[in-house]
Amino acid sequence: MIDFFIKGGLLMWPILLCSVTAAAITIHKLLQYRSVRRALSYTPQEIMIKKPAQLEPLVSALAEGLDEEEIAVIGTRQIRNLEKGLGLLSLISVISPLLGLTGTVTGMIRAFQIIAAHGSQINPTLLAGGIWEALITTAAGLFVAIPAHLACHLLEATLDDIALGMKELVTILHARAKREMSSGVQK
Repeated sequence: MIDFFIKGGLLMWPILLCSVTAAAITIHKLLQYRSVRRALSYTPQEIMIKKPAQLEPLVSALAEGLDEEEIAVIGTRQIRNLEKGLGLLSLISVISPLLGLTGTVTGMIRAFQIIAAHGSQINPTLLAGGIWEALITTAAGLFVAIPAHLACHLLEATLDDIALGMKELVTILHARAKREMSSGVQK
């Protein structure tokens, strides 16, 4: 494995950085989203009693009796917070194959430089280093980009579900608060 990395040349370092970053973002988001989804699985009564940290700003806003527009702003802020990192993950899925392609170009340049330097007396083993670099960086870039792209789309879909769940929760809790206020006024 280390041999492949070395044969891939200098561009393997940014590809490795992209790989580690994509993995870290994906794991962090999976854990974060799981936590929020668990909080959204509580009944409205449990949410108002437990006040899970993941939903705290929304629950506090509802408890304070803020109007729907103010609650919508708070919900939007929470969704934006949950989106953090997805842009970078998407960027990694785009630049990783470009880094691999750049390695392909530099590897082929090396191979052609060897051909030019040796003329008709070319030894195929001399070309191997440049060709190795070209193939390894391309493969490495794709091996990073494909899972990053899939993770980004799956996380975006999960976030859409979370946003819908938050909206439904706010609607339910807001309607319940209105009913309680109107029944309290009638007494």
